[in-house]
Amino acid sequence: MESASEITVKFVENDWELEKAFSIRRTVFIEEQNVPEVIEMDSFDKTASHILAFDRERPVGTARWRTTGNGIKLERFAVLRQFRGMGIGKALVQFIMEFLGFEERIYLHAQESVVAFYEKFDFQVQGELFFEAGIPHRLMAYNKDSN
Repeated sequence: MESASEITVKFVENDWELEKAFSIRRTVFIEEQNVPEVIEMDSFDKTASHILAFDRERPVGTARWRTTGNGIKLERFAVLRQFRGMGIGKALVQFIMEFLGFEERIYLHAQESVVAFYEKFDFQVQGELFFEAGIPHRLMAYNKDSN
């Protein structure tokens, strides 16, 4: 059966789109995963690059990235529950990786439950398990040599 969804991803370009991205993050991280708002909505939101995924006209997923002392950090990947399993997370990662190209170092802190997802995009686990907001995470770095 063909999916009726039409997934598109774009840069956040205005306040309305940024609020939709924040709304998705509040739903996924604060409401579903009980991440404290003070941790989820941080000062980096002002300077990070944000993207939104749409199913037709409806915002259904988001992510951001920013430059740190360790390279480009991908963060805050979130897809609304009813839209998971439709390739939206994949579309978000692909959009970012195509935009960034082969930056010197691209990394992320993956929740333990989605490590295998990021491995499909040539991210590799580095180091020990650690906790952010009470959730187990792994540091993963992009292996540009595998492409």
